Amino acid sequence: MKIALIGYGKMGKMIEQIALSRGHEIVSIIDIDNQQDFDSPEFASADVAIEFTNPKVAYDNYLRAWKVGVKVVSGTTAWLKEHGDEVRNACANEGKTLFWASNFSVGVAIFSAVNKYLAKIMNQFPQYDVNMVETHHVHKLDAPSGTAITLAEQIVERLDRKQKWGLHETAADTLRIDDVRRGEVPGIHTINYDSPADMITITHDAHSRQGFALGAVLAAEYTAEHSGLLTIDDMFKF
Repeated sequence: MKIALIGYGKMGKMIEQIALSRGHEIVSIIDIDNQQDFDSPEFASADVAIEFTNPKVAYDNYLRAWKVGVKVVSGTTAWLKEHGDEVRNACANEGKTLFWASNFSVGVAIFSAVNKYLAKIMNQFPQYDVNMVETHHVHKLDAPSGTAITLAEQIVERLDRKQKWGLHETAADTLRIDDVRRGEVPGIHTINYDSPADMITITHDAHSRQGFALGAVLAAEYTAEHSGLLTIDDMFKF
C-alpha cells in the first residue's frame, strides 16, 4: 500500500517506521515547510494519507487530500465541533473517505468497549457517581483529550443520571472530567464509579506512542478497502 504522511512530528515518524516494517511504501511526507507537495503527483499516488497535525489545519488537510482523490486517516482532535457537519456530508454524499479516531490504540479500543458495557451496567446502580481523570504530557494543546471526550460521551449515552460532561464541572447531572498535564506522559485515562461503600475503577495507561502509531497503520490498511466516514467501531467488532 502507498501511504502519504501529513504531519511529521513524533507520531508521524513512528507511523513511518511501523508502516515500512509492515511492507508499505511512504510516497510523500508533508509538513509545515512543504505544503506545496499536496499538489504533487507523489501525494496523489497514495492509497491513503495518515494525518496527525493540529485542529486549526486538520479540516483543510482533509480537503486538499480529497481534492486529488486520496482517502484520509486522521487522529487530530478538536476540529469536530466546527467542521463535523461538512465532513459527514462529504463522506455521505460526495464520495469522500475519512477514518477518524480520537485514539487509534488497540488497547483503547478494548478499553472503550469495556467502558460502554460498564456504563450500561452502572445505570442500574444510582448510588455510584462517576468521574474521569485524563493525564497527558505538557505539550498537549487540547483539554480534555479527544479520547476523554469519546469515553465521556459513551458514558452519558448510557447513564440516565448524567446529561452531559464538563471539564472540572461539579453539577450532579454532569460527568466531571479533570485534566492533568505532566512530563512526557503518553496518555492515562481513568474512570471511577464511587459510592459510599466502595469504588470501581478502570484505567488505560499507555506506555508509549507505539500503540497509537500501529493502530493508525491498521486503520490505513482498513481504509484502503472501505469508503465513507469510518471509525474504530467499524474496524473492531466487539
